[in-house]
Amino acid sequence: MPVTFDLALCDGCGKCSDVCPGDVIYMSGSIGERQPFNRYADECWHCGSCRQDCPQNAISIAFPPDMICV
Repeated sequence: MPVTFDLALCDGCGKCSDVCPGDVIYMSGSIGERQPFNRYADECWHCGSCRQDCPQNAISIAFPPDMICV
């Protein structure tokens, strides 16, 4: 499962796209209306860089069941 974006909180700054080491987050839309999206969701490493650096706390990560050790 890829990261999810709360577009109500997101201000379109693009920080998530800038810090993504897997280069899977891209921004769409024109300036002032930009929104993040997962271009390659299956390639997401679930590293948390985007969530950690998001100034608006608009990103959450749902880890796939095979990544959770219980």
